[in-house]
Amino acid sequence: MSNAPTVKRWTAKRKAAVVMDIFKGKTTVAEVARQHDLTFSEVEGWIEEAQRSMKNRFRARPKDSCEQYESELRETKEALGEAHLQIYALKKWRRLLDEDENS
Repeated sequence: MSNAPTVKRWTAKRKAAVVMDIFKGKTTVAEVARQHDLTFSEVEGWIEEAQRSMKNRFRARPKDSCEQYESELRETKEALGEAHLQIYALKKWRRLLDEDENS
């Protein structure tokens, strides 16, 4: 453990400062995780969230946060539905192959 002060609550402002330091190359995800007793995936999540927010802000007509999350949820549901259909089709194909082999 390092001499870094313990952060009891990670506010948006603190997270943003850490992410900016990573973007600027002042520190790394591994260093932040180690210094603050966080998991690598927690810090990566902050970075991903920041990148999504930045992408939205650079749009000509930025979405409000609720609309942005609803859009991401819709896209996720669509991807899940497609994955479900692929699994269903593969299982059906597998059953047909098994039936042909047993015939």
